[in-house]
Amino acid sequence: MTSLDKPTEDTDQTPPGESGEGDARAVTEAALFEAFGGVRGMVETVVPGLLFVAIFTVNKDLHLSAIAALAVSLALVVVRLAMKDTVKHAFSGVFGVVFGVVFAMFTGNAKDFYLPGMLYTLGLALAYIVTTLLGVPLIGVVLGPVFKENLSWRTRNPGRKKAYAKSSWAWGLILLAKCAILFPLYWWSDTTRLGWVLVALKIPPFLLAVWLTWVFLAKAPAPIDVFAEMEAEEQAEKAEKERKAALAAESGEPEAMPGRHRRQA
Repeated sequence: MTSLDKPTEDTDQTPPGESGEGDARAVTEAALFEAFGGVRGMVETVVPGLLFVAIFTVNKDLHLSAIAALAVSLALVVVRLAMKDTVKHAFSGVFGVVFGVVFAMFTGNAKDFYLPGMLYTLGLALAYIVTTLLGVPLIGVVLGPVFKENLSWRTRNPGRKKAYAKSSWAWGLILLAKCAILFPLYWWSDTTRLGWVLVALKIPPFLLAVWLTWVFLAKAPAPIDVFAEMEAEEQAEKAEKERKAALAAESGEPEAMPGRHRRQA
């Protein structure tokens, strides 16, 4: 039974406003889960790199490590396709692995398997910071369609824009801190140590950024559903046309055709 089906004398003791706040948090959690792939998406980003460094640690064979990482990435895509699930997160993992394999094979340096991903992380960190400074926080651009608000928050929902700005700052600074750890290791450490540290830093910074985003957005004003607004406008236009048609039928006069005038008797 929905809340609309319940009698008005419902004895629910939920404090006023708490239900709405809980709904907002639930919607935010669902949107973040959809946007970032949830637990499964995290696993798909970790497994290829983990397999690469594990095999390389044992036998120092760049080719075998690279082939294994690429094979498991493709297998994850096949599994998603077989389950008719979204493949965007699995495909992003495949592209990252492919670039890493190409770099490593070209240079012959196993550490270069991680370089494309590190450069992507650095670029993403800068994108979060720069877009926030420009007044268009990247996290808002990413999550806007998920919340069905598109970019309405930029001009119509200042509280939500502020929350997106805080979230983008969090993502940018967390990713920059991650880069500050990884790049020195790339330059001065060996492949095995770099690989294990990178695997260890895959999930914790990501979870911290997602949690902060959830905190900021859960406290922000509700998103403006621009899709619902457009549907409402279309329904209103349709109802107005039907009303005019009904009035014309009742008066016995034909509707005026656009661009034409009825002759005077």
